[in-house]
Formats: sequence, C-alpha cells, structure tokens
Amino acid sequence: MEYRKFGKEDFNTSLLGFGTMRLPVVNGKNSQIDEEKAINLLRYAIDNGVNYIDSAYIYHDGNSEVVVGKALKGGYRDKVKVATKLPVWLAKTYDDFEKLLDEQMSRLDVDCIDVFLLHSLNKKTWDKIKKMDVLKFLDKAKESGKIKYAGFSIHDEFETFKEIIDSYDWSMCLIQLNYLDTDIQAGLKGLKYAGEKGVAVAIMEPLKGGLLANPSEDIKELWNTAENKRKPVEWSFKWLANFPEVKVILSGMNDISHIKENIEIVSNCQPDSLTEDELKLIEKVKNKYYEKIKVNCTKCQYCMPCPVGVDIPQNFTYYNNASIYGDLKNVAYNYQNTFNKKLRASNCIGCRKCEEKCPQGIKISEALKEVDQVLSSVKDFSGMQWRVID
Repeated sequence: MEYRKFGKEDFNTSLLGFGTMRLPVVNGKNSQIDEEKAINLLRYAIDNGVNYIDSAYIYHDGNSEVVVGKALKGGYRDKVKVATKLPVWLAKTYDDFEKLLDEQMSRLDVDCIDVFLLHSLNKKTWDKIKKMDVLKFLDKAKESGKIKYAGFSIHDEFETFKEIIDSYDWSMCLIQLNYLDTDIQAGLKGLKYAGEKGVAVAIMEPLKGGLLANPSEDIKELWNTAENKRKPVEWSFKWLANFPEVKVILSGMNDISHIKENIEIVSNCQPDSLTEDELKLIEKVKNKYYEKIKVNCTKCQYCMPCPVGVDIPQNFTYYNNASIYGDLKNVAYNYQNTFNKKLRASNCIGCRKCEEKCPQGIKISEALKEVDQVLSSVKDFSGMQWRVID
C-alpha cells in the first residue's frame, strides 16, 4: 500500500480510501445496505492497509454512517481515520450545525470524527453558511474535541474553490478529478493551489462514476498501444497518483475483487512515475472520450429522488453507453423493453428541481428530452445480438 503524508498534518493516509456512497444493497434499494457484506468489505480493506474511510450524512439515505460505525467495532476504529460530511443545506441556524454533528457522531457511534467536511459547497451555499458563522462552529468543534480536522468538498469552479480555501486553516479538501475532468470544477488548477498551501487533497470520482473502468473497444485499442500494458482502472489511478498533491483516492468498492484489484494497483503508484509517452497516451484517450460522452453525469445521485419518479442517472447511463459502446440498437432495446416505464426520461415534467442540486451543472430537463428522443427512435431490432448494457 502506498501511504502519503496528509498535507501539513502529522499523519499518513493510505493512497486508497474507501468511499461509502456505493455500498452493496439489498434488492437494488439504495437505502437498504447489505450490512453483513458491507461490514466484511470495510474490514477486509482495513485489514489490508486502507486507513481512510469516507462517508456522509446523506449516503444511502442516512444509513452509510450507521454501517460504517458498526464496521469499526472490535478494534477497527483505532486503525483508521474516519471522515464524514456535514449537510450544510439542512442547517437553518447556527445551532443546527452542532445538532447535525451530534447526530452524525451518534450514527457513527464515535467520540470524535477525525476529518469533518462541509459537504458539496458551491458559491451559493458557501455564502449562506459563512454568514451563519460556520467557521466559528468548526473552531469550537475542534476545541471541544468532537472533530480533529476540518475540510470541505466542492462542486464549483476554481474561483469559488480559491475563495473557500483562502478563508480558513483547512486540513484537507475533497475535489472531483480524473483525466477527463482536468478543467472542470476545481480541476488541476485547484489541486496545485491546495498543494501549495499545504492542504491535503482527496479525490472523488476517479473513475467518473465507472465510465473509465469499462471502455469501448476503440479506447481499449488505444490503451493497448502502451509499452507497459495496464487495465483502464490502473491507468486512472496511476494518473492521479502521479501528482504528489493527491493524498487519498476514494473508491466506492462494493465487491471484494474491487478492493483486491485497487490495493494491488496503489501498491505500485508513486508520484511523478509516468513517462512522457504514457502521459501523451492518456491525453489521446481523454480526447477520444470527449468525442463520445453525451451527458457529463457521474451518478452521484444528488438529483434524486425525482418528484415524478424518473431515474435520472440511469437514463443518462443508457444514453452515454449507447454512444460510448457504439451500440445504440442494443441500448435502445433495453430502454424500451426492460427499463421500467415509470423510470424513463419520457416522464420528466420539466420542474427543474433536480438542476438546482446537480453538482455538474447539467441542464437535466433538456438532456432527458434528448435521451428519450434518441432511445425511443429505434424501431427495428432485427439482427440484434441482445445483451444487457446498464
């Protein structure tokens, strides 16, 4: 396992962190975590060197923190740094900050949260909570011993990121970054800026919601031109690990094979280790992806639930896969025949409530219309070799 010093703080974290937004569930229901399997996965990861566990108040409809707390019984708590995130949008008064923190400590069943983040900041939420003295609250929470280190996660442009990071003595920040998203949100510019200030950077969406793990044949062919052959997941992790400013790469691992593979990968991920030719190849792959992706959705679920029941991320997954895999007929068949009618894009009423929550700034209502128009347009499925692409 690769370990890195956590910015200016006096401890090291495993390069691989366990993100608990996508734990295994029962019957496909996001709120119903398969507790036994999830606990076994978390403990296996910790036993094999992972020492950074990331959760949030809203993950799995509030159940992620509870399961993490259960997994940390039996001596596992002392082996890890526990991070979770304050749902700042739920706070109406200053006192709400502490009420939410106390609730999260109770869910996790801990006396102290190691890394406490302000969740999913943007310009609007930042301005609101700053006026509510959230920075004073963080100071008091540290003084009282309820939290050790303060951080934030962000889904906004670099200028907002810079304003936030300059406003407080942060220990860390959590940003979205992968080789496709270098100029999106905080991006590489934010990574470098945080590093200059000694702020540890953790990474979310390293595989862009899984899009980078299962590429189409033409992208596989590009990867195969490399002198050193690697799987797509390894390329993604190696690219991030190449930056010394990256301290933790969060991965939502819901199968033991994912944990084993990722641990093996990060055990051979050192800073500044990619060659010039390898970096050029990654740039070629990036450009090829840009040609294919239709909707920049990472399946973070922030847009859900939809008031009328549309499964927004799944609709975008169908649409992107039709383009990425070059298999419109097969995806259209699945959309029309195996996807529940109540969940389809055609049911969107254009209320745009989802757009207020989308960290990617996607014009969801317009995109859903396009999804249905394209995937409903295919009428002839003759000669199709049916397979499920979801």
